Amino acid sequence: MLIDFIRHGEPQGGSRYRGHSIDDPLSEKGWDQMHTAVVGIHPWTHIISSPLLRCRAFAEALAAKQGMACSIEPAFKEIGFGEWEGKTKQQLQAERATEFENFYLDPVRNTPAGAEPVTEFLARIAQAIAALRRDHPQQNLLVVAHAGVIRAAIATAIGADAASMYRIQVRNAGITRLEFSAGQSSLVFHNN
Repeated sequence: MLIDFIRHGEPQGGSRYRGHSIDDPLSEKGWDQMHTAVVGIHPWTHIISSPLLRCRAFAEALAAKQGMACSIEPAFKEIGFGEWEGKTKQQLQAERATEFENFYLDPVRNTPAGAEPVTEFLARIAQAIAALRRDHPQQNLLVVAHAGVIRAAIATAIGADAASMYRIQVRNAGITRLEFSAGQSSLVFHNN
């Protein structure tokens, strides 16, 4: 079974911590990034999407164009960033430099105030992937999601811990392929 994850394109308002409480749509550039990323790729039998607009709108459009089913899965929404939501990296580095640095050194022990704990987020994504494997056996799936979701999916597939997730760079409209078979999982490619 193959599960491809694609990160949403650039949202309106540019790069900032949106988590799951800010639901900006894709910008025109974001739509272009998404359409370009999937040109010539049609191995999927079903599309699953985060409920957030920056993912869902493209997932539904692609499913309609390809004539395939699209399901919305709330478990694939982005991690909640609490007090960081709506801020840019530059703002956080200027206003909360130590907190920002500590999070990236150890996100498990240094969760932003009001944020979803990283270990709970990783468990949520692992459970969602297990459900996909159970409900869609022998299918090739596309999951339209977020950078955090893709980090957690990779960590799940390769057996990495939650503390290492933020060492993985995930670019807009980058595609990551995970393969699952006979109790084993592997990372086939990333940011394609």
